[in-house]
Formats: sequence, C-alpha cells, structure tokens
Amino acid sequence: MGEDQLKDFWEDLINLPDGRNHYTGVLTLKELPQSDIMESDKEYWLVEDHSYKMYHIVDGQQRLTTFIIFLQAFIEFIKQLPDHLDSPDEKIYISESLSVSEVISKYLFKVKPTGDHFRTYKFGYTVDNPSYEYLRYKIFGEPGVGSVEETFYTLNLRNAKLYFYQQLEELYRQAGIDGLQNVYKKLTKRFLFNEYIIKDEFDVFVAFETMNNRGKKLSDLELLKNRLIYLTTLYEDCDLDVSDRKSLREGINGAWKEVYYQLGPQR
Repeated sequence: MGEDQLKDFWEDLINLPDGRNHYTGVLTLKELPQSDIMESDKEYWLVEDHSYKMYHIVDGQQRLTTFIIFLQAFIEFIKQLPDHLDSPDEKIYISESLSVSEVISKYLFKVKPTGDHFRTYKFGYTVDNPSYEYLRYKIFGEPGVGSVEETFYTLNLRNAKLYFYQQLEELYRQAGIDGLQNVYKKLTKRFLFNEYIIKDEFDVFVAFETMNNRGKKLSDLELLKNRLIYLTTLYEDCDLDVSDRKSLREGINGAWKEVYYQLGPQR
C-alpha cells in the first residue's frame, strides 16, 4: 500500500456523507476445509469450539490489511488519550457502550482463555509470508519477541500505521472524541464489500492466476511467486502426488521469503 492508496482511503473515509455507504469492491475467499486445520494450529480452538471458519484471501488482502492497520492505529490512539492512560481495555469506551476490548475481540484477535492465553488473529498472514512476524509484533504489538527483520514490504506496513496515527491526531485536534467516534462508525458500518466464495472444485492458485488484480499493482516478485505456484497445479497426480505438490509449494514460498529479506532495505 503506497502513500496514494493511504490518502485515498482516508479521504474516502472522512468525506463519506451521512447516510451514504462506500463500496470497496469484491472480497474473494476460498474456505479452508476444517479437516486441514490441525490441533496444533492457533486457529483450531476457534474453529472447533466456536464454529469459526477459516479462509484464504484470494483477492482483497491489501484492502483488508489497510482496514486492520487503521483499526490498530485507532485503538492505540484512543488508549493514549490522557483520560485513558492507566485504564484497562475493558474500561476504555469508544462510545457509551462499546469498549476497546470489544473492538479488539470483534475485529483484530481473540485471546484463548485457557492454557498459554495466546492470541488468535481474525486477519493475518501465513507463516511463509515475510511480513508474518512484523505484522504480529510491530503492527499489532504482540509481546514476547526479539528482533524482527524489516523489508521494503514491512516498511509499507509501518508507514501505513504511522500515517493513520497522524491523521487521527489531527482529527482529534479538530473534532475531539466525536470525530473519532464518527470515523470509526463509518469504517465499521458503511464501508462495504461484496463477498465471493470460490467453490471447492477450484484451486485457489488457479483462481488467483486468472483474476484481474485490484488496487495497487502486485510486484514482479509476487506475480512470479503466484505464477510458479499456479504451475504446480498443472502436474498430473501420477507425476506429483499430494505430498510432493505441497513440498514444492513450500519450497517456492520459502525461496520467495528469502528473496524479500535479501532485497528489502533495512530502513
């Protein structure tokens, strides 16, 4: 997400007239079968105990990333206001009845109430993504990590969070808490998607290959990665069985992640 995309998002948000909705495009998803979710996965407890469903995002990841980073910046800004500095999340209210803890639970992550009390994110990257740890520890502020390497892509995430935080500071200076409440309601109530679920008979990488990219153009590296993964779907089962196909895709993902680390600037 570049500076132009961030400005467009912010202007769409603050300039949306009362009573109007803003259509943000199609969100294309591929449901992950429950049988593919292992007990060791951090999402397992939500799927097993609370009937959540998991999806791969085929188209719309950039938009969802923008929304989620905005919400994180919003929460951090609300929490640092003088009246809230020493208050727990459940005691900080965005409106008369909506607390910060409820917003976090609804849109960002849930904390497993037993065992290690780890976070399970509503939206996040897969572990093969070079920004997986950066999103968790540097954007969402999850505790318990040492150093996290930066790439040119993580720099975009950091810049997005900083941009939104600065815009919220200026909005608060001009319109106070009412301005913050208004912009939160616009995003969560009046920014709309159309949802499209890819059927089971389609491969998610085939779908990605044949779809038109929306928003900011994917980098050549991202296009190459998805092209290579798409090509793995063309093998017959007699040439490449399920485990071999998975291993090949993991190899492609691992190589792509290493290239991002090697090419990305550190600052």
